[in-house]
Amino acid sequence: MTTRIKDIADKANVSTATVSLVLNNKPGVNQKTREKVIAVAKDLGYPLTQTLFYKQLKRGTIKFLKIVKHEHVLNRDHDVFISDYIEGLDLEARAHGYSLEINSFNTKNMNEVIHHIEDSHLNGIVILGTELNEEDILNFENRFSVPIVFIDTIYDYLNFDLVDMNNIDSVYTIISYLVKQGHKNIGLITTYVEARNFRLRELGYSKVLKHFNIPINEQFIYKVDSTFNGAYNDMIKILNTHRELPSAIFAVNDITAYGCIKAIKENGYKVPDNISIVGFDDLPLSELMDPALTTMRVSKRRIGKVAIQILNERIKSKKVFPPIKTVISGNLIERSSVKSLI
Repeated sequence: MTTRIKDIADKANVSTATVSLVLNNKPGVNQKTREKVIAVAKDLGYPLTQTLFYKQLKRGTIKFLKIVKHEHVLNRDHDVFISDYIEGLDLEARAHGYSLEINSFNTKNMNEVIHHIEDSHLNGIVILGTELNEEDILNFENRFSVPIVFIDTIYDYLNFDLVDMNNIDSVYTIISYLVKQGHKNIGLITTYVEARNFRLRELGYSKVLKHFNIPINEQFIYKVDSTFNGAYNDMIKILNTHRELPSAIFAVNDITAYGCIKAIKENGYKVPDNISIVGFDDLPLSELMDPALTTMRVSKRRIGKVAIQILNERIKSKKVFPPIKTVISGNLIERSSVKSLI
C-alpha cells in the first residue's frame, strides 16, 4: 500500500500542510518537527531518496527570525511582503546547501528572543529588522556563536551585516518622477510609528526637495498611523482642519497611502485629478486600487538572496572581515494615481 502524506501527518501528529512543507523543503517548519516528519516518512517507507531535500538538510541550517514589536508595520497587511523575503532567503539557502528554519516572535524584549534561540545546530541567523531600533539590534551583539545578518533595516555605525532597500535613492526616483510630471508642490505622508526605513524616507524627501530647489512646506507634511485604519482616521482629522493640499503626495508606504486615499476621496477630492499620490512597497493591492497606485517596487527576493550570500561567505571564510552594509535600489511602477501637469 502506497504511503500518503496524510498517513505521515497522522503518525507524526502534524498537519498535512506541515508534511508537505517538509517533503518539498519549504520554509515554515522548525528543525525538530522537520526531523520528526522525516523520521516518520522513512519509517512508513516514503521514497525520500527521490527528493533532494534530505541531503540538503544534512549540510546545515539557517534560522530566520521574524520579530514583531508593535504590529504597526509587521501585520497581516504585510504578510505577502514578508513572504517575498522568505522566498528569496529560501531559494538562496537551498542553492548553498542549507535549510531555512523560521521562528516568529511577538515581543518588545529582545532577550526573550535570544533565550529561545539555541544556536548549537545553526550555521547562521537572518533577522527581520523592520520594527527594531538601534538598541534592539545591539542586544544581539556577541550573543551567538554563528554569524547574523539583519534585513529590512540599515545603520551605518552598528557592527553587524545589514541588507536593506536603498531608501534615499528610491525617494529620489519618486520625487524626480513627480517633478518631471510638472509637480512643484509635493507633500509627504509619513508616520509617527518607529521604523528605520520610514525615517530614511523622510530624510530622502527633505534632501531631494532641496536638490530640486523646491521649498519644504510644513503644511504639506502629514503624520499618520502606519496601519490602514489608523492612517484613514488620522487623515480624516487632518482634512477636517481644512489644510491646503499639494498637487502631489509621496506616502512612505502603500498601506498609509491606501488609508489616506480613502479619506481624501471621501472628502470630495479625486485621485489623480485633484491630487496625485505615490506609495512605496508595491503590495499586491496597489495594482487593484481605484486608481491603481503608482509605487516603488522593493527588490525583496534580492535582499533575501544577498543576506544568505553574506552569511555563506562568513560561514565558509576562516578570516574575519568588516561588516557589510548593502542597499538595493527598487523600481518605480507607474500606474494611474499620478496626473501629469505638463
